[in-house]
Amino acid sequence: MEFARLMSLPALGVGLLLNPDTLASPEAEGAYQYLSIIPDRFWLDAGTGAADRHRELRPSVAALDLLAERVPIICHSIGLSIGSASLFDTGHLEQIARWQRRYRFAWHSDHLAFSRLAEHGVEVNAAVTLPLTRDDESLDLLVERIAAIQSQVQGPFLLENNVYFVIPPDEPYSEAAFLNELCSRSGCGLLLDLHNLYVNATNHGFAAEALLDELDLRQVVEIHIAGGDELAGFYTDSHAGPVANAVWPLLERTLRAAPWVRGVTFEYHESYAGLLSKGGVARELRRAREIWERYCRGAP
Repeated sequence: MEFARLMSLPALGVGLLLNPDTLASPEAEGAYQYLSIIPDRFWLDAGTGAADRHRELRPSVAALDLLAERVPIICHSIGLSIGSASLFDTGHLEQIARWQRRYRFAWHSDHLAFSRLAEHGVEVNAAVTLPLTRDDESLDLLVERIAAIQSQVQGPFLLENNVYFVIPPDEPYSEAAFLNELCSRSGCGLLLDLHNLYVNATNHGFAAEALLDELDLRQVVEIHIAGGDELAGFYTDSHAGPVANAVWPLLERTLRAAPWVRGVTFEYHESYAGLLSKGGVARELRRAREIWERYCRGAP
């Protein structure tokens, strides 16, 4: 993304990923400055080829309409599966475009990954985001698809760095170099998930700070912060309650170096709401906002 275009976007501040628990946490209202939504949770998808494919869940959409009157809404989709070699879901894009016209997201994003496979007319969803090989073939695929997204959906498009548990041998690009090249070739921006970065650094034994030093932070529009937990010998991106302690210094380091970032989003999964009882959501948001205001208030 051109830096001038990034700077033209509104600086939204500190936001919260909307989930069913959010509306049951009134103490958080006022602590967030915007909401990030997973739009796929607001409709039923009958699948590619269906005549009336996306059936919106009216009570949920009505609640979102009320929220959108009070705070800015941005879009973080999970359904595109941009890295699927065997399919590219233009119907999903059409639905995102309809919602962009409806809610006027400052930007929209998805994951730099794939989860859907299609063969002989049968589609399978892995129910987990899987990483792409960091090579030129993947870059060519992504650049073509990002161009289609940018032509169909108004507003900047961001991709989020993904968690990975296996690293293919002999990849020609490091993670940071791949992200830099992708943004340079495609014009997309970056949603930098600092917890995903910490997960990968923990599981693969590298320094998260070294990757940040290599990354072109002029491409970072939004940051995600979250927590995780251990599973089967790995540290996971489970969005388990409070932000992981090691993520806070990464946030401070990144915003110090990149005060132009337009938003910091706290994510947690509603199944871990008990870990954020007694005002825990508001506490995490306030801490993030203190860091944001230290480095980003008054930034150009």
